[in-house]
Amino acid sequence: MEEEIAHLRSLDLIGLQCRWQSVMGRPAPEHLPKHLLFGILAYRIQADALGDLDAATVQLLKRAATVQSLNEVLPLVAAQDQRKQAMVLGTVLTREWNGQLHRVMVVEGGFAFEGKTFDSLSGIAFAITGTNWNGPRFFGLRAGNGKRLRT
Repeated sequence: MEEEIAHLRSLDLIGLQCRWQSVMGRPAPEHLPKHLLFGILAYRIQADALGDLDAATVQLLKRAATVQSLNEVLPLVAAQDQRKQAMVLGTVLTREWNGQLHRVMVVEGGFAFEGKTFDSLSGIAFAITGTNWNGPRFFGLRAGNGKRLRT
């Protein structure tokens, strides 16, 4: 998958349009610029390899697209109970800490972070911050009051 996406970066517009045809099974929309073709193709390749968005996330995104402000989006996101959803292999959790974006992938046997496998999110939160954290809370899977996020 990573090699395939790296190869996409080297393609010109015509190459991306040809790749679109083979991945999507139809011609690329003529109006899409190179950077959008690349982004959509990269997403599709990753989704095919790791699994696409679940129905609840698709519904959340559709609802979020209809709201007028960020203040309306935040309650929608908070309402989605991410803890109830099984952590599917390949799921990537992200957290910004001190201006740096950290990515953690759910793998068999735990969580992958910076080339190491951890048993818990709390261990990763400690590796990032140097202090003890509740891992699910640190990655936004639990509300600040210790309760699960509710739908």
